[in-house]
Amino acid sequence: MNLPNWMEEFPGAITITDENGIILWMNRQAILTFEKEGGAELIGRNVFYCHRPESQEKIRRILETGQPNIYTVEKQGRKKLIYQTVWTENRKTRGLVEISLEIPRELPHFVRD
Repeated sequence: MNLPNWMEEFPGAITITDENGIILWMNRQAILTFEKEGGAELIGRNVFYCHRPESQEKIRRILETGQPNIYTVEKQGRKKLIYQTVWTENRKTRGLVEISLEIPRELPHFVRD
């Protein structure tokens, strides 16, 4: 994939799949994040094989409806924001993008008008 350079050095993990769940690209942080699972070797593999059945169903729903899945998770003492959504070309769903950002345990929240 021909992607902007900033994505490679982005401090969060970015993983991009096609519409069938095949991993097309991972930035450096994603490769490091998923090093135990295979890191760069995951490129070309199906993301569905990396997830439990409940998660597989959520991914299918995202791809079918275009509605994002957004949540926080704590793993190995680190809190992360996970944002999963479709990516499109000419208004057609082409796959899934997952962005994982480490966030502070206590995150300020502001309400602005």
